[in-house]
Amino acid sequence: MKSLESVEQLNDYINSKNVVLVFSADWCPDCRVIEPVLPEIEETYPDYTFILVDRDQFIDVCQEYDVFGIPSFIAFKNGKEASRFVSKDRKTKDEILAFMEKADG
Repeated sequence: MKSLESVEQLNDYINSKNVVLVFSADWCPDCRVIEPVLPEIEETYPDYTFILVDRDQFIDVCQEYDVFGIPSFIAFKNGKEASRFVSKDRKTKDEILAFMEKADG
């Protein structure tokens, strides 16, 4: 998974690729719980580039996309938001896969 380095990079990704933004933070225990399943999910959806967005480093991006809980996910397809899975609750692998199915559909 690639880590977001700048807002400009984010805009380039959204406008040129199918991307999934994975909002997370080092201190987030629920984020650590899903970490082991993310590589498998990435492998299942090779048409998407998964981008890790550090909530603390990019709080302005979180605010722009109304992400107030982590871990959270937003998928973009053809430059437009295709699906979102944003809440403060712990996520399961099955819930993330259901989110991806919706984004890919």
